[in-house]
Amino acid sequence: MTLTTPAKAPAGEGPRRTLGLRPDVRNLSLLGVLAVLVLVGGLTRPAEFLATSNLQLVLTQASVIGVVTVGMTFVITSGGIDLSVGAIVALASVWATTLATQEFGFAGILFTAVAVGVGCGLVNGVLVAYGGMVPFIATLAMLASARGLALQITDGRTQIVTVPSVLDLGVPDAYVLGIPPLVLVFAAVTAAGWLLLNRTTFGRRTIAVGGNPEAARLAGIDVRRQRLFLYLLSGLCCGIAAFLLVVLAGSGQNTNGNLYELDAIAAAIIGGTLLSGGRGTIVGSVLGVLVFTTITNIFALNNLQSDVQQIAKGAIIVAAVLVQRRTARDS
Repeated sequence: MTLTTPAKAPAGEGPRRTLGLRPDVRNLSLLGVLAVLVLVGGLTRPAEFLATSNLQLVLTQASVIGVVTVGMTFVITSGGIDLSVGAIVALASVWATTLATQEFGFAGILFTAVAVGVGCGLVNGVLVAYGGMVPFIATLAMLASARGLALQITDGRTQIVTVPSVLDLGVPDAYVLGIPPLVLVFAAVTAAGWLLLNRTTFGRRTIAVGGNPEAARLAGIDVRRQRLFLYLLSGLCCGIAAFLLVVLAGSGQNTNGNLYELDAIAAAIIGGTLLSGGRGTIVGSVLGVLVFTTITNIFALNNLQSDVQQIAKGAIIVAAVLVQRRTARDS
């Protein structure tokens, strides 16, 4: 009797190939959902929804929370969480719009927003990576502190931006081929995030830390330093988003960024990023942002109650988590 050794499957075949196709299938599914939403909007309010100005508005609103979501995707991929992103956006926006800051013009506002975001991310990173605090608790403390400081700076008042070069970025004359500058910034951040996660050692280390921190440590990865960098990255994205929000609103308020943390986490989840860490997708997260922003726009145009909108978002989140669990079990 002759024993034969089963032939090895070619590279990319079998279960590994099947798993590799899943992100593409997931993204196609999200594109399908987005297409259905566009169809619904076009059928219910065709004149308003399909207007160029409204589509530009949807993309502009998606840009602010989208930049935050890119940073959140990295943090969740590493097995962490950041509940403070909305509060950091608020603090950065009000700090960047004080009278003292506006005296330095465009550069002063941009630098302050980014510096405040990175500074808050540094605090979060030190507490989590070197202080041994659970990310949920550390970022929850930052949420409360940043919101309180933002309220103290503004004293509950709206800070109006008076720098023309900042305000001009939000007017149609500044659009490039009909695309708002904020959308171009969002596209650049998305491209940079995709390259960082999928084409660099930093991205591979992020996935490794999220998949198994101990195995990553034994492989020579400085897990604590990696986590510190990830929260710095999240803070940087919050600072950029704060500047975009200042351009969009023309002011700074302590209520800015309200519930951004929930929207960013939800967008990342439905995009395919695992809450347990070890897998993340920038493209999926961006599609998740577009889905939620389009839902909000459709509800607003149809004068539907915001509570119904929140219920719809909650149902989408639950469905996405159930799909994740099914996929993980099948794997």
